Amino acid sequence: MSMRRTLKGRSGLPAAAVTTALVLAVAGCSSDGGGGSGGDDGKKPATSSGGDSGSSGGDSAGDAPADEGDGGPLAEVKGSNDIALTISTAKRENGGFITLTGKVTNSGSKAWSGVEWKSDESEVGNANPASMAAARLVDKKGKKRYYILRDTEGRCLCTSFKGGLMPGNSKTWYAQFPAPPEGNDSVAFQIADLPTANITVSGE
Repeated sequence: MSMRRTLKGRSGLPAAAVTTALVLAVAGCSSDGGGGSGGDDGKKPATSSGGDSGSSGGDSAGDAPADEGDGGPLAEVKGSNDIALTISTAKRENGGFITLTGKVTNSGSKAWSGVEWKSDESEVGNANPASMAAARLVDKKGKKRYYILRDTEGRCLCTSFKGGLMPGNSKTWYAQFPAPPEGNDSVAFQIADLPTANITVSGE
């Protein structure tokens, strides 16, 4: 696993529809830990839900292109089944949320369904069986965890992996989370069995 923390800005996705974010403080939460929605159907989110100090996710509104820029990705991690994830951008957006973008690559010899990244939350997991819904961010300074935003139907504001990924294939992804307070820019990204990816969030 290689980790790079080059900071790169990127314009985020519209957040006019994001309305609600639940954030639960976690005493003594560490930045280490373990840690997949939303369709590519362009549906508009109606409401959203944040996180607490555990893990969660959802399904939602289409794929965002990942633009690594000249500096390369912010982080790269690799989990079981030879599934690799890169984080290209992590940016605060108007409206109090953060948009992450990146790429998932199946470098193994078997098809990957994506169901391993299903959220533990029943509503979100059922609405987003193969997606980025299980992802979460940990605010190291504030010691809080933030879960993916979702709409009123439980669809997360993130990318789904409908049909999975065949060997050698990649897919760009995005995921949106409630934003930690200004100044708390050092966060840990977690999803499924992938190692924790430590990144720095850029400003608006």
